[in-house]
Amino acid sequence: MKKNLLVIEDENSVAKQLQWGLGKEYEITIVSDAGQARPLLASGVFPVATLDLGLPPYPDTPQEGFELLEEISSLAPHTRVIVITGNAEEENAVKAIALGAADFCAKPIDLKILKIILSRTFKIHELEETNRRLQRQTSQSGLLCGMLGISPVMEEVFERLKHVSKTDYPVLIIGETGTGKEMAARAVHSLSQRAEKTLIIINCGAIPENLLESELFGHEKGAFTGAAGRKIGKFERADQGTIFLDEIGELSLLLQVKILRFLQESTIERLGGTKTIAMNVRIIAATNINLENAVKQGTFREDLFYRLNVVPLRIPDLNERPEDTLLLAHNFLLEETRKLQRGQTSFSQAAIAALTAHDWPGNVRELQNRIRRALGTTINRVITPVDLGLEDMPMEQEEQKLCTLKDARKTAEKNAVRRALAMSGNNISQAAKLLEISRPTLHDLLKKHGM
Repeated sequence: MKKNLLVIEDENSVAKQLQWGLGKEYEITIVSDAGQARPLLASGVFPVATLDLGLPPYPDTPQEGFELLEEISSLAPHTRVIVITGNAEEENAVKAIALGAADFCAKPIDLKILKIILSRTFKIHELEETNRRLQRQTSQSGLLCGMLGISPVMEEVFERLKHVSKTDYPVLIIGETGTGKEMAARAVHSLSQRAEKTLIIINCGAIPENLLESELFGHEKGAFTGAAGRKIGKFERADQGTIFLDEIGELSLLLQVKILRFLQESTIERLGGTKTIAMNVRIIAATNINLENAVKQGTFREDLFYRLNVVPLRIPDLNERPEDTLLLAHNFLLEETRKLQRGQTSFSQAAIAALTAHDWPGNVRELQNRIRRALGTTINRVITPVDLGLEDMPMEQEEQKLCTLKDARKTAEKNAVRRALAMSGNNISQAAKLLEISRPTLHDLLKKHGM
């Protein structure tokens, strides 16, 4: 199908030129003044419009064109506008861009140049439409207690989280750094019957070992030098609620014994105290190390491992859930631009390709930080691979991974499919068109690469 193009042009000769030169590629609608243009723009059926600034009743000045251009931001916020100006009207072209125009083309119109501008502008609109589609998906599905994911592997995680939350059993969350283990712990707590009670979060690797016991279990006055009074520990503060022990693999063997005792008896003793305190606290633990190996090496107690590992929950690496990369990227971009009170910002086509090609060794945290980096180093409304620091990454990764031509072809094929799916918002028909293959062929490729 031809793409709809609205031409707002009062010069009959120019209108005919555009109809003749562009009619084979676009479904063109021509109007000669702002009054005719407004209802057509408001209909939302025109992704792109060309606008001659000199419109009736003041065709010799850009007044009417500028007024209409300003209205378009609210009248048709998703329509991209290409302004038509005279060769000597560079100042007007600059002002038009400042008012939101996507590009400009000078008179007399060179159809070759205009076709390039139109092609680029339609691609920008398609990219922005993909952004909006992904944002709608974010708001409608793929969301659980702040966790985002539409990939099959994350759907499984969401289902497991819901089941885990119905019990009070200990949960052991495993996953690489930056995958979102803390968010998973928050989800378990939020979905449980303890949701209205306290959730206490402790990073076992961030507190000095000589202070950690006091932080966890509290102490009595005089328990050690500097203990001027009684201190209530984290476990007591979490009574009736949940305690999340992040990086539990960093605990000393002595503290592992105390955690084990609590799991067995649901009691603690403050440091320097003699009174046994009974509590009702659910424990969620997380680690990015292999605790089974730690048990074999003697750095983690086997009995504590089995006590914690009643309900194991693994959070996958980001490169295991490629369908979620752009969903997360768009969500982070939306969140950060709102915080910064920036206008509508989107990823360039090249940025989308770079985002989908990158391996994300730092997982979701790396993705979020790269988007923050981009917004912190540019004020442009379109984020590029350079802004994300990804301009050289795909090539470097390929050079490291690929050894044979067969592997290179397989990886290139897989990346091409991923990018097409990303650009089309996972629409099979559109992705197949982008790849210039049939739908059945695309389905075969998806099956072949396990996507």
